[in-house]
Amino acid sequence: MQPVIRHVVWSVLVPAAVGSVAAMGICLWWVPGGEKVPTPIRNTRLYQAVHHPPVPVSSPLVLPSAPVPAAPSLPVSSAHDPIATREALNLPSFAPLVHQVIPAVVNISVSRGSPPTDDEPSTQPKTPAARKVVPIPAPHRRHRRQKHHTVRPADDDLTGAGSGFVVDASGIIVTNRHVIGHASRIMVSLSDGRSLKARSLGEDPMTDIAVIKVDSPTPLPSVTWGDSRQVEIGDWILVAGNPFGFGSSVTAGIVSAVGRDLGSGALDDFMQLDAPINPGNSGGPAFNLQGQVVAMNAAIASPSDGSVGIGFGIPSEIVAPVVESIRKTGHVEHGWLGVTLNDASAPMWVEDVDPHGAAWQGGLRKKDAILAIGDVPVHDARTVLRSVAAAHPGTVFNFTIRREGKEMTLPVTLGKRPVADF
Repeated sequence: MQPVIRHVVWSVLVPAAVGSVAAMGICLWWVPGGEKVPTPIRNTRLYQAVHHPPVPVSSPLVLPSAPVPAAPSLPVSSAHDPIATREALNLPSFAPLVHQVIPAVVNISVSRGSPPTDDEPSTQPKTPAARKVVPIPAPHRRHRRQKHHTVRPADDDLTGAGSGFVVDASGIIVTNRHVIGHASRIMVSLSDGRSLKARSLGEDPMTDIAVIKVDSPTPLPSVTWGDSRQVEIGDWILVAGNPFGFGSSVTAGIVSAVGRDLGSGALDDFMQLDAPINPGNSGGPAFNLQGQVVAMNAAIASPSDGSVGIGFGIPSEIVAPVVESIRKTGHVEHGWLGVTLNDASAPMWVEDVDPHGAAWQGGLRKKDAILAIGDVPVHDARTVLRSVAAAHPGTVFNFTIRREGKEMTLPVTLGKRPVADF
């Protein structure tokens, strides 16, 4: 056994021990940079593998952090410069637009006499967007209540405050009818600090639009109309007015929806805005980014008396023609057909006809299917009634109908909408 043990010691254990001691010496001799390592050792595969690994070596327990984009840094000189800060952060500013349009926005305050009694006929409109600021008891105030909110006019009952905007340098001002309704005195505060007495030129109960005028010795700043038909959902909007009677104020937001139906009448076609609109903003303008009026603030939907980001404006395509008619004649006449239409199924059909109305005189009868007006196909009652209400009495509408399987065209001359229909 001894020769075998002696052979194992000298052939295995001794070389292993010598190699370990040599390796420890080399490791102790190495320093960063390898300045004291002899050239023969540097050329060994062991040295090259340790100091020049083929792949980067990192801890398997630490994940490499994702690159974090650096926040935009501002020059020290511009740290307190709001314009430079805004440009560096690429934030939009409405300041140039505000400077352009705000001189034409006015604050309106009214004084009123006694409200009509229950025995007196009330001219208060039926539309939720056309309610007045008349201080009648709450049960008589017409608000369109839903399950979780109430659609109410954006006026201020407590202060009798509202808004308006100048559309002609001679002093022509547009506002809501419910702002100045039943007013015994109307005062307009201009952007230059002057306060002028105004008089009413006329109003339209159906659209809740009124026109007033002030006499100024100098021309007033004015704004122009934009085309609300070009407005798209998501467009920026700037709203100006007199919220809660605090005075001139602006808010901004986007167009949330178009063509909103609040159940207020044939011309119900509101633009929904998310810019804050509060009591006192009624009659104020909503501008596009070109500084043109594309809507007039009229109502809000809210569970309280303040804004929750759901406001409604009357599109300029409705307001502008009404204003022009009031300026010329002092009133507005709307077309009238005198039918009840049912669009629950296609095609739309006539459910009832007023024997004294324009439709009857033009030949429309019950159960007639309405296919088109002129060359334009129609599929819903709202489109027909809105087209009729927007037209003047005396306008001829060519209705394409189907009666008992036969198609025919009937020229119908529109009548004048009765006042009771407002």
